[in-house]
Amino acid sequence: MIEYRNVRVALLGAGSVGSQVARLLLEHGDELASRAGAGLELVGIAVRDLDAPRDVDLPKELFTTDAASLILGADIVVELIGGIEPARTLVLQALQSGADVVTGNKALLATHGPELFAVAEQVGAQLYYEAAVAGAIPIIRPLHDSLAGDRIERIMGIVNGTTNFILDLMDREGSTFEDALATATELGYAEADPTADVEGYDAAQKAAILASLAFHTSVPLAAVHREGITSVTIEQVRAARKAGYVVKILATAERLTDEQGTEGVSARVYPALVPESHPLASVHGAKNAVFVEAEAAGDLMFYGAGAGGVETASAVLGDLVSAARRHVIGGPGIAESTQSALPVFPIGTVRTRYQITLHVTDAPGVLSTVAGVLAKHGVSVETVEQTVATGSDATATLVIGTHLARESDLAATVVALRNEDVVAEVTSVLRVVGA
Repeated sequence: MIEYRNVRVALLGAGSVGSQVARLLLEHGDELASRAGAGLELVGIAVRDLDAPRDVDLPKELFTTDAASLILGADIVVELIGGIEPARTLVLQALQSGADVVTGNKALLATHGPELFAVAEQVGAQLYYEAAVAGAIPIIRPLHDSLAGDRIERIMGIVNGTTNFILDLMDREGSTFEDALATATELGYAEADPTADVEGYDAAQKAAILASLAFHTSVPLAAVHREGITSVTIEQVRAARKAGYVVKILATAERLTDEQGTEGVSARVYPALVPESHPLASVHGAKNAVFVEAEAAGDLMFYGAGAGGVETASAVLGDLVSAARRHVIGGPGIAESTQSALPVFPIGTVRTRYQITLHVTDAPGVLSTVAGVLAKHGVSVETVEQTVATGSDATATLVIGTHLARESDLAATVVALRNEDVVAEVTSVLRVVGA
């Protein structure tokens, strides 16, 4: 039997993911050692409350409330606390001690990533974060390693399982947003306070991480345009399906060139119309998927479980094995590449397509008036669908699909339409992607 030297692992947090990481480490230690070339010795688990109920029955002697002391005796620190503090302080302490860090903390990386990576580079440590974006789906390593020699043009991702579950329920079962959210909460997909998910904050953090990695540029969270799904109605979802689309909330990171010829990047999150033929349209339930468009490799899609304790633990353990191998081989960690330093463009510079639904007065000349408003703002019409007037208010419905135009021009067009006398109401505005 081969004998391996041990690498000491400290675990911070024993929630749904942390407890599964600990269980798998203890149950499959020999197998993981053979892959890593070193024994992975779990030396302790730091928690806030020693007596809190756990998802997994773990040895009580492993638990401690003294995270700082635990870190000082570790070669690798696994941070699964979540949030900004005390996670930031503890991760910095771990890196400054020379330990490698494995984290699944998207909020921490999106907010303080440059600071943490700079410290890791300074001391020769490594920061691993495969679990931070899409749970069990391997996307960080492919972007960091496999596609490092390619030129990424665009990433579109369904990176939040809660919102995908809600929109999918609305699409496939005709549920309202409120009913779908209630079902998601009952099944444990949504938190008691679902704001981070349904308002797009979670997806925006992941978009910042993906954009920074894909374009070798620091993309701050504040630069990510964010819109949630709370305003998406069942009428919009039904109309989308009738027109051959599915409503999905997407995290998009894209390489752009502005009108002055300057290359930059955009990162944004919003609900959009995805053609039924696009691979992302068939991502159902609480699953995640990331669609990558690369210059040489072409189109790639990564699909799987974006959350869940044991599923996310898979990504954490993959990073842990990699970190252990690095300790066996030796040498400094590999620094994050942000040397491109591309500017991050505001949402107004993005070129996209809108589908605008209007209630308009049923009278001669209305269509030409609406078309004139679009033309005034440099927006051309691709498709128009009109329904006849019904009811006592004598309004008809216009569904207008635009050609590609600047986001700022499209947004100004919508504002102008709302101010037109012939327009009773702008009932829906959704972007069209992937067509």
